Amino acid sequence: MTRAARALAHLAEVDATLAVLALWCRHRDDMGVTRTAGDTITYGPAFDRLGLPEQVGLVAHHVLHVALRHSARQAALTERLGDGFDAALFGLAADGILNQTLVLAGHAIPRPAVLLTDLLAQAGLPDQTPIAALEAWDVERLAMALHRDPKQAERLRDWGKTRGFQVDLSTGAPQDEGKGQSTADWRNHVLRAFEAGRKAGSGIGRLGAILADLAPESTPWEILLRGILARALTENPRVSWRRPSGSWIARMAAAQDGAVPVFEPGRQRMDNRPRIVVGLDTSSSIDAQTLRLFATEAEAIVRRTGAEAHLLAFDEAVFAQGKLGPAGWDLPLRQGGGTDFNDLFQKAGALGPSILVVLTDLDAPLPPAPRFPVLWAVPHEMPAPSYGRLLRLT
Repeated sequence: MTRAARALAHLAEVDATLAVLALWCRHRDDMGVTRTAGDTITYGPAFDRLGLPEQVGLVAHHVLHVALRHSARQAALTERLGDGFDAALFGLAADGILNQTLVLAGHAIPRPAVLLTDLLAQAGLPDQTPIAALEAWDVERLAMALHRDPKQAERLRDWGKTRGFQVDLSTGAPQDEGKGQSTADWRNHVLRAFEAGRKAGSGIGRLGAILADLAPESTPWEILLRGILARALTENPRVSWRRPSGSWIARMAAAQDGAVPVFEPGRQRMDNRPRIVVGLDTSSSIDAQTLRLFATEAEAIVRRTGAEAHLLAFDEAVFAQGKLGPAGWDLPLRQGGGTDFNDLFQKAGALGPSILVVLTDLDAPLPPAPRFPVLWAVPHEMPAPSYGRLLRLT
């Protein structure tokens, strides 16, 4: 029998959900470490030195890596973060979620191990019970949270080593289409497998309804921002009574017996370039990584649309103002202080913006609604303000 065959046979006896999912994975022996790459799990020599319960737990761990498309999701997050992406932090997030799930389902896993509740405590994130943590966190949200503080990230990597953590996940293509099972195929496999586990009443099938990682937020906030800004900055021709419409000219040419059609105005492009104004609340809790992602997206949008972009940094008043140039926004910023939106809205209105985007925690009374559209970009979930659109940057 191969290294994994005996563990797979025993897995079928104890967990119907994972046994079904394992049928759709490729299982291979290898001389390296046990790891997942796309749909394939390779088992290294160290796998044989584990006891049968730990072998079953390790197989279950990697089957979940495959079923939850962690290789493809890691690739997608790599694209979002670029040079700032750290595979070790993504691996810690994924392993914490999977190991906590398997422990709750009664599986043995090789110890020491990274558990989600311990990882949250080490990262200074809100303390939660195992079930509440699995309900709240998917791998993208957790990995983004772990990336926010470089000093803390270094401590987490060191802590992971003390818990036996090794990167066991290879980066795939963002969608992995055309390479084995597609994302849609795996979604169907997971639904069928968890239904089988629910009926059996054992293993992780009992936990399926609580796992946030089964149904992560499918649209990153950057894509939502891209759509909002693109629509706001798109030039809409305006009615011009100084030029006739094409249809009116055609009817005039075809008019006979002195019948003159009623004049129809044409349309004319705006004389001014579309303009985005970004208000940065330097007293808010928006972290450096999120601000960098936001700035990258905003710059890409304005360059594609040919729009102007202005940045207004403010706390109780606007203290720095600049226009987007070839090198991006280069403004001296200060931290702390209170928040007041009145000066921001006044200075933004003087620029005639197509849209005002305010990065803030909304910890101040709102001024009267302006005549231009407003997008509130906030660092966490909060009630929607009385006007404008709310976008959560997490």
